[in-house]
Amino acid sequence: MATAETAPSPTASAPRPTVPAQPRSPDAPPPAATLIGSVQRAMRLLETVAGHAYGAPAKQLARETGLALPTAYHLLRTLVHEGYLRRDKGLFFLGEAAERLSAAGAQQKRRSTLVDAFARWRDAIGAPLYYAVYREGEITVLCVSDSPGAPAVEEWADFRETGHAHALGQCLLSQLDERARRDHLDRYPVQPLTPYTVRDNHSLLRRLERTRRTDLVVERQEYAVGTVCAAIPITVGSTAATLAISLPAHQADRLLPAAQRLQAEAGALLGSLALSISI
Repeated sequence: MATAETAPSPTASAPRPTVPAQPRSPDAPPPAATLIGSVQRAMRLLETVAGHAYGAPAKQLARETGLALPTAYHLLRTLVHEGYLRRDKGLFFLGEAAERLSAAGAQQKRRSTLVDAFARWRDAIGAPLYYAVYREGEITVLCVSDSPGAPAVEEWADFRETGHAHALGQCLLSQLDERARRDHLDRYPVQPLTPYTVRDNHSLLRRLERTRRTDLVVERQEYAVGTVCAAIPITVGSTAATLAISLPAHQADRLLPAAQRLQAEAGALLGSLALSISI
């Protein structure tokens, strides 16, 4: 039993445990004290100028943004100096720097649209999807959509240099004229990658001559042992393009039905694919 001398005082408070500070998420808005007012005001001016297709004078911009006229003049001069605005006959317009930002944002949106569309088709078909174009003499893969359940083929040999061996490349080369094909093979001659790879340039050219521009192209273990691929030609303006899928060799019986389904329904993707040419 505690005595009067040893008993704790009924009014004494127990020490509070120290709670460690929680790190702030990088996505959380910063505390108001860290916001930079001049940047906020400059952004408001840029947004307001963007809303005037035919330009606007400083006094109007100051009024619409709620800024004092001297402040507006100072920020406008700075934005003109940095290229985000331009001034013409007393009116302010978006400058080249702002237009570059806008173009970059539009490009990111196009890529996001393409990625989302591919993910839906990948899951519906149950195979990884690839999208490639032939641009400036090179095979360029613009998008690969795979998942843990449908992994993409490992690019163990550069796709640009091995177009003779994979369905993507063969489909693109089949859409070119003879001169463009020979030019490509002069730069990237046939080389054996697996025991199933076409043996030489002449053999490949003969195969491509027999392939119509609208034909489905199938490749069985020519690029990677244990993998089969199919590619369909896509008409996107004047650019040679292709959509392709790949599967493990033990699922080869699924390849043609999946590719034919993709070919039959590819029209739903054409809008996204056309936008992606400029990515």
